[in-house]
Amino acid sequence: MLQLIEHIIRISSKRDRTEINAALVEATQGLFAPPAFNVYRCFPGQKKWIVFSCAGFDAAGQFWHNAYLPERRHCRPIDHDPLLRRCQEERSVVLEPLPDGSDRLVFPVIADDQLIYLIDISLPADFPAERRVLLMGLVEYFGHHLALLDYGETDTLTGLANRKTFDKHLFEVLGHAAGDDATHDPDASRRRRSGHDDHHWLAICDIDHFKRINDGHGHLTGDTVLVGFGQLLRDTFRYDDQLFRFGGEEFIVVLQPATERNALNVFERFRMAVASHGFAAVGRATVSIGFCRLRPHDTPTGLIDRADAALYWAKQNGRNRVACYETLVAASALPAVGQAA
Repeated sequence: MLQLIEHIIRISSKRDRTEINAALVEATQGLFAPPAFNVYRCFPGQKKWIVFSCAGFDAAGQFWHNAYLPERRHCRPIDHDPLLRRCQEERSVVLEPLPDGSDRLVFPVIADDQLIYLIDISLPADFPAERRVLLMGLVEYFGHHLALLDYGETDTLTGLANRKTFDKHLFEVLGHAAGDDATHDPDASRRRRSGHDDHHWLAICDIDHFKRINDGHGHLTGDTVLVGFGQLLRDTFRYDDQLFRFGGEEFIVVLQPATERNALNVFERFRMAVASHGFAAVGRATVSIGFCRLRPHDTPTGLIDRADAALYWAKQNGRNRVACYETLVAASALPAVGQAA
């Protein structure tokens, strides 16, 4: 029992999802030593749910990955595993007897009525019942701790990640972006040879004339528009794109590696989705978007300034449009911000 308390204290001291997951892995292996253990982060979608294997252990040892930046090689549709799918549908602990006599259990972790994690554990047939109770208690505590973390990281109105979370994790995204042009990265070299010059992209999305909506319809209606806008973001972008409410009517999207043309197409698709959407009591609304490429050794200030310059150009040139900073600078339509592009 003393060991369990020590592990709970260690988990409770963490404020980063990756570190919390790692602490849970160490606690589970140290206290219960099951043959296999997996922590899946869940990403709901309109057509399919994706699960990201972000931490765990098996015969090869322990592993954990950045819980905020899901790597596609560790992700899969939930439909590929019937037991995970069943747990997602039933939202309760599910069990599957395995041929060797052991049991596989999957626990749901729910925060604010949303399924956020699945805990997948294999236990031997002779695993004592009282230890199962302790294990379930540890998983339940893990869920409560994550729920509190979610509350601090999430914008309470839209359900997207908040400004504080953006500031905290932008450096991690920039670290990944630095690898886009790395000469030692074989994937980057392959992309350049094949003509696919993929990069991370950051966009600032600003709802046009939002003050008119608040002034003309009231702030409650304005809030409804923000909620609908947030849902359109979730419906349009991929599970591994990062979505944030930056403040007021401004939202930020950090797009996973793509060519400039593909990035432009994605942002145009979102712009059109907003323009064609009917917002309750308001009708139509539009969005202006400015985006730029994340550079190696970029700074948050420089990155935001470039995207903001493109956004300002879009606002000044008719609104309801998407503007790419690099394209504008190359066409001499916009002076370079900071160092030369």
